[in-house]
Amino acid sequence: MTSASSPEPFGARLRRAMDERGPLCVGIDPHASLLTDWGLSDDIAGLERFTHTVVEALADRVAVLKPQSAFFERFGSRGIAVLERAVADARAAGALVLMDAKRGDIGSTMAAYAATYLDPASPLFSDAVTVSPYLGYGSLRPALDLARESGTGVFVLALTSNPEGAEVQHAVRGDGATVAATMLDHLRAENAGAAPMGSYGAVVGATLGGAAAAQGTDLAINGPLLAPGIGAQGATAADLPRVFGAAAGDVVPNVSRGVLRHGPDVAALRESAERFAGEVREALGG
Repeated sequence: MTSASSPEPFGARLRRAMDERGPLCVGIDPHASLLTDWGLSDDIAGLERFTHTVVEALADRVAVLKPQSAFFERFGSRGIAVLERAVADARAAGALVLMDAKRGDIGSTMAAYAATYLDPASPLFSDAVTVSPYLGYGSLRPALDLARESGTGVFVLALTSNPEGAEVQHAVRGDGATVAATMLDHLRAENAGAAPMGSYGAVVGATLGGAAAAQGTDLAINGPLLAPGIGAQGATAADLPRVFGAAAGDVVPNVSRGVLRHGPDVAALRESAERFAGEVREALGG
């Protein structure tokens, strides 16, 4: 229950955005090859033009925008300044911002990472952030607690779309559970009782095919499932029901290059995002 003085939880805000705008997350990934493809220079000027164009084209119509922090960090403080403006402008236009930072550490360092992205006083304050649990799920507690306090969200890497992830995520613990299933169990506990959806999500690749079902892994966590891998990595919207099963209604499919390659034309970016969103709705029966 949200009191008059506490912020609305991220899970509730995300569910509303998905219902109103469609369940699609578009990445903002200004890597060098995309800047070149857009006819832009691989410098601050190119970064600013690229980022502004994506935000202008999509922030008023997609549910979630997901900047990849690394592509801004490589330009130093000036790149971070571009990222700060992008976050503020996207949120002002109504998009939820998921910062793809994949931070993971312990103690005061994890608390500092959490404050960077989930403290409303921070210049990089976002609606949610991606985190890595492979120093142990308990190491994420500063981010989990601050998210609950600030009405933001956390997406924990669980079953990622890169093939290398299997050597850690599919490893079997002494109790017979995989590492990934253990992370999902933790998230299920965090989200217990939340309505309409919890604020603690998992990153589960859309490229997994039927692997999760074959392993008996329950993907339903009463929270959002960020699904990278659609488009350039080979997955399609039609794969979602097979990968996620009964949890498909909580999926937030992520498309990056599949949309971004249509820039710098604003209309083409919008058309591509709308097409992906329509394919997702059709695949999920929405």
